[in-house]
Amino acid sequence: MSDSRAAADRLSKRMQSVLDAQKRLIYFLGSLVLAFLTTFLVSKNEVDFTQNQQYVLFILIFAVALWVSEAIPPFATGLLIVGLLIFLLSEVGNNQPGDPNYINVQRFVDTWTNSVIWLMLGGFFIAGALKKTGLDLELFRFSVSRFGDNPQQVLLGVMLVTAVFSMVMSNTATTAMMLAAVMPFIDRVGPERNIAKVLLIGIPAAAAVGGMGTIIGSPPNVIAVDAINNYLQNNDQIDYEVGFLEWMILGVPVALVLVVVFWKALVKKYKIKLEKIDLELGEAQAQSGAMERFERKIVLGVLTVTVLLWVTGNVHGIPAAAISGIPIIILPMVSVITGEDVRELPWDTLMLVAGGLSLGLAIKESGLAEFFVEKIQYFSINQYLLMFTFGVATVLFSNIMSNTATATILIPIASIIPGVEPVTMAIIIGLCASCALLLPVSTPPNAIAFSTGYIKQGDFRMGGVMIGILGPVLAILWVLLLFSFLS
Repeated sequence: MSDSRAAADRLSKRMQSVLDAQKRLIYFLGSLVLAFLTTFLVSKNEVDFTQNQQYVLFILIFAVALWVSEAIPPFATGLLIVGLLIFLLSEVGNNQPGDPNYINVQRFVDTWTNSVIWLMLGGFFIAGALKKTGLDLELFRFSVSRFGDNPQQVLLGVMLVTAVFSMVMSNTATTAMMLAAVMPFIDRVGPERNIAKVLLIGIPAAAAVGGMGTIIGSPPNVIAVDAINNYLQNNDQIDYEVGFLEWMILGVPVALVLVVVFWKALVKKYKIKLEKIDLELGEAQAQSGAMERFERKIVLGVLTVTVLLWVTGNVHGIPAAAISGIPIIILPMVSVITGEDVRELPWDTLMLVAGGLSLGLAIKESGLAEFFVEKIQYFSINQYLLMFTFGVATVLFSNIMSNTATATILIPIASIIPGVEPVTMAIIIGLCASCALLLPVSTPPNAIAFSTGYIKQGDFRMGGVMIGILGPVLAILWVLLLFSFLS
């Protein structure tokens, strides 16, 4: 009987796998047809629409459709973008040096050496070292223990620590670490208790919005910073550049306010009683030898020096990408990070970001952005309404597709609209991309919390709606306030 059940289960899984493959193939072909038809209809009556612009528009529509349908993994779409740009544009007959429409396809490969890619890679090395040496959990214990045993204060402490950790680690790894630390308590008191539920809801929310605090906290920040710095350089404002500290000034206040407001909302909705609780964090495990203690000291030293140099970039003038060389070089040199650890780094995120950077570059270099600017230059739309519209659109799209892909698509579009400041729009979209919390699949932290089986899809609704609306409003108000102060 058990053998027949196992065989039936294997057959069911194979059939489901076949059905999933067929569905992905249909979505892929549908995306391809949509891209062809859209490009054909747009270019049909446009005499001035160049072949380069046709190819870039085709790749843009194709990539958007693939990201929305998830016919292939998001990182694969990033690689496909780079490949198609090189293959199609290099085949254009008049794409030669000296031609007015010439595009150097080598620049699409060079996105892999973009400074923000190295900045993210440095962050990955630091996060990997923190996890491997156990310093992440030790810092968690140290931080949360300072909030006492009042349940409201403990919840606030857990959410704030989660938000801060997600500024230097991936929000996925941060959520997994935090849930692993609190699950023994949740299992002990029972998942039906309100304190257990708010921990499972609050941790992924704090991890997601905390990522907006630093450039390395979330990939959309990288897309926004690259677009801003390119715009400033192209408009001869080379004395200004958004670096690590500048983005923290933009992102940290918004992230912390969202965390505190959502904490208050959770406390009020679930009526957390004022009774003492104990997460049983205990003492950090003693290291077994001098080598382990040495590794922890090295990681703490590298973390401290790297972050300090990042936030003081305007003082010493060392590029943030060069500072990232500290963890990338030192941690493997002292064997804290090994070859196996390097293979486990989230390279797929870098592939996705590199593809997004290439697509944004192609939209600009091909003149596609300017082409559509001419079509809408006579329309007058209130800039504040546009900011809110793009902010909410970013949240909505990020709920159903990769927030990196959302930022990649919307930032170039927002930058070409007449009457708006491209820098402001890029910042708002970058920040709002971290506010998508409505569904279990909206963000990896939500998926991890949902996978515990202790919360339902509807439990994400309050955070998704509240942060999805409040996030864009706060981001817009804070950016406008800063810009008015600086002007």
